[in-house]
Amino acid sequence: MEIFIGLVILFALLIVGVPVFWTFLGVTLFLVVSLGYDPNFLLPYGYSQLNSSLLLAIPLFIIAGKLIERGGIGDVIVEWTELLIGRVKGGLGVTTVVACAVFGSISGSALAALSTIGSIMFGKLHRANYPRGFATALVANASVLGLLIPPSGIMILYAWIANVSVLAAFLSTLIPGIILTVILSVITMIYMRNRSTAAGSGTDGPVPGGGAAPRGFAGAPSFVPARQESVLMTAVEPPTVASRAKAFAKVTFRGIPALLLPVIILGGIYSGLFTTVEAAAVAAVYTIPVGLWIYRRLRIGELRPVLIEAATTTGVVMVMAYSMMILSRVFTMEKLPEKINGVLLSVSSNPAVILIMINLSILILGMLIDDVSGTLLITPILLPVAMSIGVDPIHFAAILGVNLGLANITPPTAPLLYFGSQLGNAPINEMLKPALMMIVCAWIPTLILTTYIPDLSLWLPRVILGY
Repeated sequence: MEIFIGLVILFALLIVGVPVFWTFLGVTLFLVVSLGYDPNFLLPYGYSQLNSSLLLAIPLFIIAGKLIERGGIGDVIVEWTELLIGRVKGGLGVTTVVACAVFGSISGSALAALSTIGSIMFGKLHRANYPRGFATALVANASVLGLLIPPSGIMILYAWIANVSVLAAFLSTLIPGIILTVILSVITMIYMRNRSTAAGSGTDGPVPGGGAAPRGFAGAPSFVPARQESVLMTAVEPPTVASRAKAFAKVTFRGIPALLLPVIILGGIYSGLFTTVEAAAVAAVYTIPVGLWIYRRLRIGELRPVLIEAATTTGVVMVMAYSMMILSRVFTMEKLPEKINGVLLSVSSNPAVILIMINLSILILGMLIDDVSGTLLITPILLPVAMSIGVDPIHFAAILGVNLGLANITPPTAPLLYFGSQLGNAPINEMLKPALMMIVCAWIPTLILTTYIPDLSLWLPRVILGY
């Protein structure tokens, strides 16, 4: 009975908006006291679980992400991706999606991808006549690739809680992330197929003369009128293959320091040269000279606030993790996963149906809390349930990752949609229709494929790691 009351308190506090930090602490204290557990037993257990070198990767990746965000690396990635994809109908939107995927491979954070790539691409998309709501919804959806393309912060936490290989957990979400990248790109090209763009002739690109963003985006003035724009377009000859190749080679050469970063991180991890923690440390150290002296977007004075912010974030995560470890121990001793499994089996014994209920549970919980808190809460409760019907822990990592990504952009909560709305200066009502279209046409198919085709998440760990 106390467990049921504790869960009710947990959900009630989350729904009314009590910070997750205090929610976890409060529910943990309530259950420890009401169930009569000895704190002298539970407190050392929580500490022993935190005594893992793997958790050092979290603050190091946070530091690296902040330095990458401020160091100008995002600009280089966008410019390189834009030239790589070329001037095709919807190409600028595809550039946005691919840039978020590439940025995710070095930051591991959806929020960092949204703030960095969004700040670069919102103006470009609006200048190319992308509808404001669609452009903002696209960037918000694509930013979630930062959670799926390795390295991923939530996969580090998942591997720690589930006691599985962090490298296998990283790889589990890579193919779902690529599938989502492709589907979002196709949606963008189809959506923009019959819409005129600022570059004319059915291609995306900047307005000649460097026009400003449309009014309504960050207060910028309107771009040139359609009639004047068409005159300007006819005066500008399209670039030749040779000129594009020359420009691409130039941008690639200038972008080598930035483009090497995912190679160093992922290549070092999967070649065995670095551990995950060492790769995070190398990423954090590498971005400092790149930002300071190569791209010159980072200032020495910014290093201190970056370290303070990383320390603050890490402290919050560690306290939540400590509380959640004690709470999960109580759940285990009270056999909560077995009770949940019994409830699900009373509805249906079909594993496919149980997986639907597990997905819905993760999605609802993910809509109430952020992805880190969701990983800490969901893994110890639902992983045993999934394993009881034959789901591999690495397969469950991919299911969890896609669900938490979907929860970040699913109304009514949708934290990334709201943050994107602020960055892109787009009203939520203009974003809802394109966001729902992307959820239905991209996210739900990806989730179904990930859930019911285990090889999508298990194939790479088997091939690369012999899992």
